[in-house]
Amino acid sequence: MSYFFPALQAEWLKVRKSKVIRITAVVFTIAPLMAGFFMIVLINPEFANSSGLLRAKTQFAGEADWASYLRLHAQIIAVGGILVFGFVTSWIFGREYADRTAKDLLALPYSRGVIVIAKFIVSFITNILLSAYVVTLGIIIGWIIGLPQWSSAIFVHGLSILLVVTFITISLSTPVAFIASYGGGYLAPLGFVILTVVLSQIVAVTGFGDYFPWAIPAIFSGLTEGDGVLSFNSLFIIIITSLLGIFSTLFWWIFADQH
Repeated sequence: MSYFFPALQAEWLKVRKSKVIRITAVVFTIAPLMAGFFMIVLINPEFANSSGLLRAKTQFAGEADWASYLRLHAQIIAVGGILVFGFVTSWIFGREYADRTAKDLLALPYSRGVIVIAKFIVSFITNILLSAYVVTLGIIIGWIIGLPQWSSAIFVHGLSILLVVTFITISLSTPVAFIASYGGGYLAPLGFVILTVVLSQIVAVTGFGDYFPWAIPAIFSGLTEGDGVLSFNSLFIIIITSLLGIFSTLFWWIFADQH
């Protein structure tokens, strides 16, 4: 345990000093800005009269009110979060191989498992902070726009869905850590993340989204057809997927030959 906190501090320092995470936050800023833009179009339909395509694209956002606005943010995190959270996780684990610093970590006088757990915790904290930043910015934009039908009950309900979607989406990024460790870099995990996003759309259309982990957040957020309820089977699949990612990464770092 005496080695854990120094390892955690070192991993957090890497994230805090990284320009990659800052750039990721800037790119993720596009999400609430686009959500706000959609609400503006819905509030002012004449704004999009010159473009029927623009009007059609904003219809999926629902009505111009706080309930639809918060639900839209949950949908953004359900889909965009798979990409962003997966990218952050792949960077935290894959950078050691890309920068050729993995051998330095393995030479440290403590268990490799301590390194992996510290990386997972920092990855979780980083992704939570990114989500909090996006949601907070989105709420500020909503107030600036002047969205109607605000109430504490609507806000609490929308925020609870946002929290659930955020946590389950972040938990699904753990297999990315294993792919980054096994592949020894960024390309393999990024390819895996893109593949999961594509497959989740295909599987959801076929009606089997409840059984594909990376499609479940979108279903729960209401992006795809479904009852919007996180069933026991879906929750079980997410937990198993997350645990497999954690333990497979631990196994690889502890037992695999590292060259």
